[in-house]
Amino acid sequence: MPPTDPLATVRRVMAGDRWAAAAGAKLVEVRPGYARTTLRLRDVHMNGVEVAQGGAVFTLADYAFAACSNSHGTVAVALDTSITFARAAVRGVLTAEAVEESRTRRTSVCSVRVTDEEGSLVALFRGTAFRKEDPLDAVLAARKARRAGKGAARGRGPGARGR
Repeated sequence: MPPTDPLATVRRVMAGDRWAAAAGAKLVEVRPGYARTTLRLRDVHMNGVEVAQGGAVFTLADYAFAACSNSHGTVAVALDTSITFARAAVRGVLTAEAVEESRTRRTSVCSVRVTDEEGSLVALFRGTAFRKEDPLDAVLAARKARRAGKGAARGRGPGARGR
């Protein structure tokens, strides 16, 4: 069996982020200590005053932070995050670029810039993640086992009869 590509594993783990997917966020690029995500603003992202809802912008930045802090192949989970909104976004595609500023055995500190299509700053996000010892491959294995268990519970697993 060939060795696992760590960045491919990161991509597969991030593809399981159902909240980011529901929001429409896309992981465009990931490499060690860096990630870029995008989000095309739609009507559903607008708040009551017709600008991008802060939660939509935060979700995009958080998704980039997650990919960046997990980019070394071990599970990293947020300890602390903050966001500063610099300007309102109203249309087009937003891009979040996460850069790991510091990494130790147990923490990852990332800065994320969210910009609009013109390159104007929309928000600055800062996140600190706790780096666990669990490999990301274990997340994928657990996800596969959980899905297999759900299928079996519904009569769709191994040995299930057709209707």
